[in-house]
Amino acid sequence: MKQKWLSILAVLILFVTIVVPSNAFAAANNSQNAINEKLGVPIVVYGANLSEAEKTLVKDALQVDKDPEVDEITVSGEDLVKYISDSNPSSRMYSSAKITREEEGKGLVISIVTPDNITEVTSEMYANAMLTAGIEDATVEIAAPKPVTGHSALVGIYKAYEVKTGETLDTERTDVANDELSVATEIADNANISDEKIAELLTGIKQQIAELNPATKEEVEKIVEDQLASLNIELSEQDRQLLVDLMDRISKLDIDFSKLSDQLSDLTTKFEEKFGEIMQDEGFWDGVKNFFNNLVDTVSSWFK
Repeated sequence: MKQKWLSILAVLILFVTIVVPSNAFAAANNSQNAINEKLGVPIVVYGANLSEAEKTLVKDALQVDKDPEVDEITVSGEDLVKYISDSNPSSRMYSSAKITREEEGKGLVISIVTPDNITEVTSEMYANAMLTAGIEDATVEIAAPKPVTGHSALVGIYKAYEVKTGETLDTERTDVANDELSVATEIADNANISDEKIAELLTGIKQQIAELNPATKEEVEKIVEDQLASLNIELSEQDRQLLVDLMDRISKLDIDFSKLSDQLSDLTTKFEEKFGEIMQDEGFWDGVKNFFNNLVDTVSSWFK
C-alpha cells in the first residue's frame, strides 16, 4: 500500500513538472521583474495599525517577495489629516497597497487582492478617485488582513505617489476624491444599486462635465439628472443632492476627464491580457482533463 501511495505522489509531481506548460512557469518567473531604474521600485504602504502578524498577511497577499526590491512606508491618521480635511488623526488604518509607477499612457491597473476584506470600495471607485486626485499611470494592488471599508488604502496611495514621484498632490483634489469615494459607497448602499452602476454613473457625469464645461451649479444639476435618467437610476432627494454637490466641486477642478472612460474600460481587460494566453489554450486544458481522466483510471486499478 505504501508503494502505491508513493506512486500516486510521483504521478502528481510528474503532472506539475510536465503537464503544466512551461509558459505558465515563465509567467511566474517573469513576476520577478527587473528593477526599473527610470521609474523606481514599487512602494508598499502599510496601514499603521497592522499588527506584525497582520502585516505578514498583507505582505503575502501583495506578493512583496516577488519583487527584487521594494520601498516600504506606513500610512497613519496623521496622513489622513494631510490629504483629507476634517479627518480624525486617531483613525485606525489597516488597508494597505503596493503601488508601481508606470510609463505615461499606461493608465491605471487596479487589483483588490483580498476582495473579501475590502467591503465597500471597488477597483472602479479607486480608479475614479485616483484620477480625480491627479494620479493617472500606476499599477495598484490593495489588501487588508481583515474586513475593512478600504478607505485608508487611498490615503496610502496618495502618500506613496508623492514619495515615488517627488510631486505634491493638490490637497483640494485629494479631498474631493475622498468625498467621491464616500458618496459612491453611500449611494450604492442607500439606493441598493451595484458598484458597477455607480462607476458608470460617475464616469458618465464626468464625461458630460468635460464636454459641456458647465458654468453654474444649475448646469451641473442638469447633467446629473440627465445621467440618472439615462441609466434609469432613482435616488432619494438627499443622495441626489450629495451627487450634485460633489460634481459641482469636481467641475471646478482642473481635471482632464477625457482619459477617464478609457482608463476604466481598460480595467476589465487587464486580467485577460495577463492570463488570457494560458486560459484560452485549449490544448493545455484538454491535456489537464485527459491527465485527470487517466489518473482516475490508474489509481482505481491500483486498488482492484
